[in-house]
Amino acid sequence: MLSHSSSQGSTAGIFAVAMSAILWGTVGVATQTIYRQSELSAVSVGFYRLACGFPFVALLCWKIVGMDCRLPVRHYLQMGLVGFLLALYQVFFFAAISQIGVAVATLITLCTAPVLVAVISVVVLRERLTGATLLSLSAAVIGIVLLVGRPGNVPIQGSLPLGVALSLGSATGYAIVTIIGRHLARSCHAILSTTVAFGIGALLLLPFAAANLAAVTYTARIWEVICYIGLVPTAVAYLLFFTGMRSIRAASASILTLLEPLTATILSWFMFGERLAPTGMLGGLFLLAAMAILYYGEKHLLQNR
Repeated sequence: MLSHSSSQGSTAGIFAVAMSAILWGTVGVATQTIYRQSELSAVSVGFYRLACGFPFVALLCWKIVGMDCRLPVRHYLQMGLVGFLLALYQVFFFAAISQIGVAVATLITLCTAPVLVAVISVVVLRERLTGATLLSLSAAVIGIVLLVGRPGNVPIQGSLPLGVALSLGSATGYAIVTIIGRHLARSCHAILSTTVAFGIGALLLLPFAAANLAAVTYTARIWEVICYIGLVPTAVAYLLFFTGMRSIRAASASILTLLEPLTATILSWFMFGERLAPTGMLGGLFLLAAMAILYYGEKHLLQNR
């Protein structure tokens, strides 16, 4: 039978990952504000996101983990890979938006990533793909399609094949980060892996963003938004995400992150007057249903261990 502490751990993990997804959902609105008020590029925003989040997580790492960071070299190599992929999939996603627009890029990336996570989890981690996970995944994908996916009404701004390829690349990077992050969470504190990944990701993006960073004129408002992106939906959100994955399955975590587009859509409605169509409202209901199916499916799985 499932112990009370195990049940609480699973519930806390689901809540932590769900909260990280909600915080991630605010990035789009904040980034749109930056684009409207400055000439910062996608690479520069990605750099600032990781660079501003790094001091925060590094301080927490020092307070929580201390100076004892003795781990096998392979773990630090995995953290480095996470940092590389964090930088890469953000740039891919922002670049895809410039090619095929926000709606199409978001649809392809977010709907593909959970499928890739589920497949990788089954093949690499030997996780069982349960009926509840499949049902939840199906409901979530339908919800995303209804909520964001209206490709016929979105003008293609660049190359459709390139945009699709970039979106799939972003989804692949995110899926691998999900898998590696869960594996690392079993052997070291989440704050340590997050700190190393942020530092490496920022360093990798700096050479590509340097020219743009120096050419932009900054205002107090821009710095406020940059700091928000670096701290709240990045440092705090990723910490919640990696911590939550210690007690839930990788495929389940990937489905919970689909709360991100729902949050982004609601914020866009309130801040920019973008109204949800009836299909969008139906998509939101599908997403909520997916969350409920996931929660009860995860609980049932743990009770039968």
